[in-house]
Amino acid sequence: MATFDASKLNLPFMKYRMVALGLSLVLILGSILLLATKGVNFSVDFSGGVAMQLEFPEATDVGAVRDALSGVGQGQATIQAYDEKNILIRYQDSGDEVRKEILKTLEEKYGEVKVQKVDTVGPVVGKELRKQAFVAVSLAIVGILVYMAFRFSFRFGAAAVLSLVHDSIIMLGIYSLTGREISTSFIAAILTVIGYSLNDSIVVLDRIRENWGQLRSRGILELINTSINQTLSRTINTSLTTLLPVLAMFFLGGEVISNLAFAFLIGIIVGTYSSIYIASAVLAEWYLRKPAKK
Repeated sequence: MATFDASKLNLPFMKYRMVALGLSLVLILGSILLLATKGVNFSVDFSGGVAMQLEFPEATDVGAVRDALSGVGQGQATIQAYDEKNILIRYQDSGDEVRKEILKTLEEKYGEVKVQKVDTVGPVVGKELRKQAFVAVSLAIVGILVYMAFRFSFRFGAAAVLSLVHDSIIMLGIYSLTGREISTSFIAAILTVIGYSLNDSIVVLDRIRENWGQLRSRGILELINTSINQTLSRTINTSLTTLLPVLAMFFLGGEVISNLAFAFLIGIIVGTYSSIYIASAVLAEWYLRKPAKK
């Protein structure tokens, strides 16, 4: 069966590198401005809230309870079952009206619901853990830079790390703009996206390294452009095969899963874009301003 070979194309990616870098700069500055002014919507995992222990008249399902709470704006609440009839619901708003509304909604669906205990709880993940997460991510980025510098060169490593920082800031900016919750699952998603984006960038940078011997005859822009086109089939296939299940999760997975899928969705789009343009464009501009062997 005949297959489409994108490596035979010669799309002029580097012709528009300054446009791409300018667009990314605008998105990054906009994201930083949003984070500084609007901030992000931390979930109950980070901000704390109210923990309410309920006993239902019969065995119930966490998913069905979540569907009921979605109708009163509490679809993102943390819901845990610790036996067939008892469920713990943790939500952000501490007002009595919210508690009464939750109980009324559940009683309309399940009948009498007994409140076993109501406690105001502190954040599960506080400032200390956020600090530890920041340190861990920073160490990971430094480790990536060292590995890339050893495996390729310092410039290659710096270009890859800049593309990862680019992806992370824009993802946070989009979450700030949309008001979606930042939860522990988002942290897992953003780390996964960083790995995905790094893998994609390494494929492109590795092909640039393989073609580096053609630098004198081709020039840096044509060499990088050819390398991107040679790896384009792999980039497109990987992105599409990852995107399809993520879209299914986003549209069919329910409120909690769709929030996680949204992070993957943005990460795949931004990560694919940055692996083609940001890492490669940074490398090209760096070389043009200060030529080196590698």
